[in-house]
Amino acid sequence: MTTGGSSELVRRPNGSTRATLLELLFDVVFVAALALVSMLIADRPSGSDVAQVVIMLMAIWWTWSVTSTTTDFYDPDQRPIQAILMVTMLGAVVTAAALAVNSHALVFAVGYVAPHLIRGVVLVTVLHQHRHMAEQRALRFLFWFVVSSFFWIGGALLPHGWPWTLWAVAITIDYVSAAARYPTPRLGRVPFRQYEKTTEHLGERYQQFIILALGDVILVPTLEISRSEFTLARSAAFLTAFASMLLLWQIYVLRAGSIVRTTAPRLLRRATRLAPYTHLVMLTGVVCTAAASDLVVERPTGETPGRWIALILGGPALFLLGRTLFTYRIVGTFPRHRVFWLVALVAATPWAGGWPPMLVTAFAVLVLAGVVTGDMMGGRRARPPLRGRPG
Repeated sequence: MTTGGSSELVRRPNGSTRATLLELLFDVVFVAALALVSMLIADRPSGSDVAQVVIMLMAIWWTWSVTSTTTDFYDPDQRPIQAILMVTMLGAVVTAAALAVNSHALVFAVGYVAPHLIRGVVLVTVLHQHRHMAEQRALRFLFWFVVSSFFWIGGALLPHGWPWTLWAVAITIDYVSAAARYPTPRLGRVPFRQYEKTTEHLGERYQQFIILALGDVILVPTLEISRSEFTLARSAAFLTAFASMLLLWQIYVLRAGSIVRTTAPRLLRRATRLAPYTHLVMLTGVVCTAAASDLVVERPTGETPGRWIALILGGPALFLLGRTLFTYRIVGTFPRHRVFWLVALVAATPWAGGWPPMLVTAFAVLVLAGVVTGDMMGGRRARPPLRGRPG
């Protein structure tokens, strides 16, 4: 670990691409926050607050995604970057603690905004007069987070509870400004060539986080079953949750390694810009699946409410959709069998209300098993080349 002079703050091209231990700890903190989101979804009596939970999830994910991009462009072994990671972890803990309490809107907003502003100020200060390109990059990020912070903090100060409209504007600013490459007065946009400097480190960070997040699919129902009586139906529901986790893992890791090792500049640029959005879809699927597992383990029999059906079938559908879209944009293939199984999930929705929750969950597991089987058969028949050059 070094002190982090500005001349060595930017990651060296030949530097290690392995995640540091602090980055892994960073992931664990955020996965814990996602588990709280899953339990919050399960505890909500109706689907009327879906938009509110989505905003919370988007905020948590964006903090992780932007910070991981920071540790890919800058050296995570430098003290200023480590300090940024620690502050961001604290922000994640603060936002997670405020998730379920309606009176803590300001706490949530500050927990989200503060790490982004502190990161920008630290980077601009350290890089000033030494790294022109890197300083401009940090200034662009800082400018747009300052813009959105007015909506985050200003909304939290409104007198009528949680101001979801202003927060929806704020999170939209964060996501759209990134998609537009942070257009900033006098500085312009982030150059495309900077996206092409993405290293294998960032791809592995996304993989590690999604795999850790999949643990919530079994963690959340484990906490539920530990508080309940062990019955045959609950035990079966618990086993289906475990099977769901393994099947989602298998769907995610398909060809993931070859995509991460791709070094074609155009492909790297596309993957870097697309990953935060497609992985948000996948992560939403994981959170919904974990919440569904919690509900089904609690009550595996009886009729299945519509909100439960949306979680049980919608979670795997979202995960499958996000993973397939990402693969299609990078690899250039769209497996037809996945379309069939996605349609099967949608088609079963009107009929699932008369089924017990355990049966609906079993159906979702069968669909995921069908996807994995199709992936394996397709992989044996042909492996189409990447639209780029593998490393």
